[in-house]
Amino acid sequence: MQKLLILSVLLGAVLGKEDFVGHQVLRISGADEAQVQKVKELEDLEHLKLDFWRAPAQPGSPIDVRVPFSSIQAVKIFLESYGIEYTIMIEDVQSLLDEEQEQIFTSQARTSSTDNFNYATYHTLEEIYGFIDLLVAENPQLVSKLQIGSSYEGRPIYVLKFSTGGEDRPAIWLDTGIHSREWVTQASGVWFAKKITQDYGQDPAITAVLDSLDIFLEIVTNPDGFAYTHSTNRLWRKTRSLTSGSSCVGVDANRNWDAGFGLAGASSSPCSETYHGKSANSEVEVKSVVDFVKDHGNIKAFISIHSYSQLLLYPYGYQKEAAADQNELDQVAKSAVEALTSLYGTKFKYGSTYTTIYQASGNSIDWAYSQGIKYSFTFELRDTGRYGFLLPASQIIPTAQETWLALQTILKYTLNHPY
Repeated sequence: MQKLLILSVLLGAVLGKEDFVGHQVLRISGADEAQVQKVKELEDLEHLKLDFWRAPAQPGSPIDVRVPFSSIQAVKIFLESYGIEYTIMIEDVQSLLDEEQEQIFTSQARTSSTDNFNYATYHTLEEIYGFIDLLVAENPQLVSKLQIGSSYEGRPIYVLKFSTGGEDRPAIWLDTGIHSREWVTQASGVWFAKKITQDYGQDPAITAVLDSLDIFLEIVTNPDGFAYTHSTNRLWRKTRSLTSGSSCVGVDANRNWDAGFGLAGASSSPCSETYHGKSANSEVEVKSVVDFVKDHGNIKAFISIHSYSQLLLYPYGYQKEAAADQNELDQVAKSAVEALTSLYGTKFKYGSTYTTIYQASGNSIDWAYSQGIKYSFTFELRDTGRYGFLLPASQIIPTAQETWLALQTILKYTLNHPY
């Protein structure tokens, strides 16, 4: 065990992986609006190199921030001087990364079929693309692979189409991994893909859905960012596009959609984790989905899967105003969350993005809703912060299983309530 850990550290150094030794994740409690505003001041201090995992929102909502070792003293003094309470949620980020790498290292195996693929570990982009090819080869009557574009760095962007035939059928869109560090989402996407092929013809609910609707599943929505989380920086969130005039790389692909683009709830600074980009759809990864959905013209549900926080959200994120279908979306979300909780007791909150977490402009489900796709939802999967983006691989399958129950609820509702 000790040898493996030493090996992973040495390998990390050799491969030029970013080091997070001594970095801590603090959970900050802004008791009132004044304290929340003080924490927001920290966001603007770029020299501190803070990485907000959960951004400052309304008083009482937890704020999670990764603080580099070099900034820890300054941040803690700042918080204490204003009487702002905090706890240390992750004592040393690198120790969790070492455990994760060790788990991946010991779980590696060549796979000849999707039956012996290891769903309980995290996989690289190449492994996921290999899985996609196996799944298509094994289920040619049900599954096909579409390339909807190429990433900024030239990687193919793939979507799985699950269909039992027929032209111009109404469809459901599912995506995972738009924020590359949210590894439990891509891992869940892989599990969902296998589950659909296993259950069609066996489970009456998914069979009924696929007999009338197509499902499109984009497992790696941000391939460049995802590859970068494996090669260099496990906690990379954005795309990898270059911004002229800035040395900072990447755009937050979930602030780049043409729905309240550039409003509060996204940043105009290229160095920010929530940088919205130069213009709506500037990111080819976003534009590829936009073009696909518009060209299809008959998408009835649009579901984007993120982590973490255990939330099920619906429009709007960019404005406080309620969506026209708020009551119906709220009922669907309530039913979906109840189904999810029924398996392991995992508690989810639900509501509009704006009122449930914070203002987030330029996000995908607001855009989908603006295109007339009524059933537009975002999931934030496990957990609520103990591990954050570094959820242990042992939780992949339970997370996917419970989320699938919620997804099935939305799929069935979409089937039974056409519009």
